[in-house]
Amino acid sequence: MPQARAHDAARSDPAASSAAARTWVFFRRWLANPLEMGSIVPSSPALGRRVAAAVRAGPSGGVVELGAGTGAITRAMLEGGVAPARLTVIEIVPEMASILRATYPGVTVLCGDAWRLPALLGAEAAGRIGTVVCGIPLVLLPRTRQRALVEAIEAVAPGRGFLHYTYCITSPLPARRLGLAGRRVAWTPANFPPASVWRYTPAS
Repeated sequence: MPQARAHDAARSDPAASSAAARTWVFFRRWLANPLEMGSIVPSSPALGRRVAAAVRAGPSGGVVELGAGTGAITRAMLEGGVAPARLTVIEIVPEMASILRATYPGVTVLCGDAWRLPALLGAEAAGRIGTVVCGIPLVLLPRTRQRALVEAIEAVAPGRGFLHYTYCITSPLPARRLGLAGRRVAWTPANFPPASVWRYTPAS
């Protein structure tokens, strides 16, 4: 990746990496845009463990996390065995991206729009990504936006599909209409609210 995109030594206040600071930043962001965040609190360790298990069960290669927030799922994947050098996280909010850089040295953190995923990752990423993990609340978006993100993921990880964690009981995406096959691979009532992990793959 270009040098400007690579993770650097964190320049933000070290206090930003504390759990209390991360939670406060998350809550302030929720107040500013509840629909963008999807939940009032970060994902729980229970949900993180289920996402990490689904990543381990998936293809080898790089892991890309979309909408990392303050890093609850990031932490779980690292604790679950994903090497920092294998993990790239995308976060559109600069303050949250700074927290991620400060908290997870060795992880590549890119501040940008997940819908511009091919441009963010660069052409060299194509074919090297094994798993994409999506934490963006897609169920709240119009179908055109859902389709655009599915296409962006397919462009960088052709044929791989993606994991999506959600608070919906049923599929958060109209899978067939988006050309996908979907199945729920995990569920946890220990998250607030209870959450599921879905794996979507190209239907063809």
